[in-house]
Amino acid sequence: MELFNSLVDGMTWLLNWLYQFTVIVGTPNYGIAIILLTIIIKMALYPLSYKQMKSMVTMQKLQPRIKEIQDKWKNKDPKKMQQMIMDLYKEHDANPMAGCLPLLVQMPILFALYRSLFQFPYINEAHASFIWVKNLSSIDPYYILPILAGVTTYLQSKMTTSMTDPTQRTMLYMMPVFIAWISSTVPAGLALYWVVFNVVGGAQQYFINKSTIAIKEGASGR
Repeated sequence: MELFNSLVDGMTWLLNWLYQFTVIVGTPNYGIAIILLTIIIKMALYPLSYKQMKSMVTMQKLQPRIKEIQDKWKNKDPKKMQQMIMDLYKEHDANPMAGCLPLLVQMPILFALYRSLFQFPYINEAHASFIWVKNLSSIDPYYILPILAGVTTYLQSKMTTSMTDPTQRTMLYMMPVFIAWISSTVPAGLALYWVVFNVVGGAQQYFINKSTIAIKEGASGR
């Protein structure tokens, strides 16, 4: 508990420090400070995110082969099927659990930011607004940020989702709805964080997808 409180205090200090930076550059606003905070966190998590995103792209490419193995061995020899799938993952350096680690690391950050924003000690509360949101510690009155959180979650997930996998296809549609609902119940600042996190993550995923395709094409051309 003491460690979590320290994380909340650190989040509060960093957000106020970033706000003071916006004051120095002439655009004093806590919304901009949250955007900067999100970018910093996203960059710090990039090594983990890179492994996750690359693994997800590989998993997507392997789905047709996995389905072939499942169709052939599911009823004949389930144990052999599982072993063949695991061998396929190993051969292509894919990890089906790779997506869990960045999420686990991010959870304390999300909770700390939530707690920090809930009763945030603004240096200047007049700058706690962001476009249509009067106070980033309050819920978005027009639900624009929650909708954007859901839409950006969907768009980023679609970049790595295999439409041939029923589970992934279901999650593609269910997760954005869940994220939008959660975002509608928390401070608008947290919803803003999630939107920016998705946008930056989507940009990273785009370039990782391109580099992965380029590597595969280069390898096949040799």
